[in-house]
Amino acid sequence: MPPALHGPTGRPHRKRLSPDERRHQLLAIGVDRLTTQPLEAISVEDIAAAAGVSPGLVFHYFGTRQGLHLAIVRTARDAMLAATQPDPALPARERLRDVLARFVTFVQQHDATFHSVVRGAASGDPRVRETVQHARDVLTEHTTAVVVDLGAQRTPLVDVAVRAWISLAEQALVDAATDTAIPSAELVAFLERSALAVVAAAAPTTTTPDTPRGPDAV
Repeated sequence: MPPALHGPTGRPHRKRLSPDERRHQLLAIGVDRLTTQPLEAISVEDIAAAAGVSPGLVFHYFGTRQGLHLAIVRTARDAMLAATQPDPALPARERLRDVLARFVTFVQQHDATFHSVVRGAASGDPRVRETVQHARDVLTEHTTAVVVDLGAQRTPLVDVAVRAWISLAEQALVDAATDTAIPSAELVAFLERSALAVVAAAAPTTTTPDTPRGPDAV
């Protein structure tokens, strides 16, 4: 079951929470806070007050404020990766389109959270940066697997191209996923075409009928 971004966020009634349930509650509150404030603004005291517990209990679970922030980012990252896990039963082109459609849906539903995760790449905490980079590495491998299945030869330049496309996709999702003037299907189609075009530019001699051959094909 993929990790949830939402859960019980208030004081429990007539029921003591288990340690796992309490930790989940605190993280759910933290992730929910990402919809209204940047990660660095989330405080232990705020999370404790929202959960109806002492700040000391939050420190007990996460050690430090930085530890809390890291756990929040990891929760958001894991939910994003679970939501965009490729379906191996689909042919390569359909697999790419399916992942992109689910990615767009995820960002539409959790746009502020996604933006906060992306911003985490510039965090002063190296562990947060590593967490965000791990997500990018996983998405890069998923995308590379698709283009290789479509006939592209994996080369250092193709690897660079896919990583560059991940950055483009992140910015497009931040800017356009919740823009009602841009239909979701149009955004998915743009991301699909741009991925294939970037790889075609990096490896123009290894294109397939599914891969754009140049600017005129995009």
